[in-house]
Amino acid sequence: MVGTVYQVQPQPPEEANTRWLEAGAIVIGVEYRDVDPQSLESTYADDPDAWAEIVANSPDGGFADTGVSLHVRGAADGHEYLRFDLFDDDPHYHYVRPSGDHNNVVLLDTVAQGDAFDFAFGCLRDRLAAMLRHAGGDPVADALDAAVQGPVIDEVEAIARRARANAAAREEA
Repeated sequence: MVGTVYQVQPQPPEEANTRWLEAGAIVIGVEYRDVDPQSLESTYADDPDAWAEIVANSPDGGFADTGVSLHVRGAADGHEYLRFDLFDDDPHYHYVRPSGDHNNVVLLDTVAQGDAFDFAFGCLRDRLAAMLRHAGGDPVADALDAAVQGPVIDEVEAIARRARANAAAREEA
């Protein structure tokens, strides 16, 4: 398996902060996230095993980062198969298996792979079917239609880049 395998599932998107766009067999969410140890502890308060796994794998002081997340769900089943966390400090992506027993987190090497946004949108345009299959989403991958998803991915990219620029402008103010 690629990346680091965790049994804990990713922190769910905050629906109020997520804009969802339908693209045929998939729905893509754009969310600007500010992740900190307190929000993670709150999310996993009712799951001590998940929280213990997060604490065991967190850096000193806990995991904290900000940035845009792209959530790729199956339109028919609502399962999030892929997530691109285009964070400022530690960009990475997830393969989230529908079995719910693990997810793979793959860190981005921006020296080798370039800008995290460019990488993520390249994957959405050129590698989506293969990545969905790797995450256990064969039926979703089989139903993809590039003519439908292409314009939506363009719109998602514009929204995501604006969210990043707006956050940067707020930090400078």
